[in-house]
Amino acid sequence: MIINNVTDGRKIPYTTNGNKIFFNDEMMLNLEKYERDYEISIDICEDENFMLVNGLGRRYVAQIKIPERKYKQVNAEQESNEDGDIGEAEPQYDVVPVPFDINKCTLNLWGLD
Repeated sequence: MIINNVTDGRKIPYTTNGNKIFFNDEMMLNLEKYERDYEISIDICEDENFMLVNGLGRRYVAQIKIPERKYKQVNAEQESNEDGDIGEAEPQYDVVPVPFDINKCTLNLWGLD
């Protein structure tokens, strides 16, 4: 993950495991589930009871930016004609998503003090 410290001060404790991020042993997000064909921003805030919430709250704690899903072309299997010949057809390609990579996500952290 790309880490940016937005403000000074003590930051919320976090850990990652695979495609999941854990905040303060209180909130877990599977970032792969949020990936879309456009960039996603997830706001993590603290509410008036000092509990973490996904979305806006009393103050920012963190923000996660997940880049848009990427795709690649792969060769499609060629179908043979009735005689069993592959023939001179143009190559066919399938478009498949590139596997999710948490290291391409950005974590912005705000100070808690």
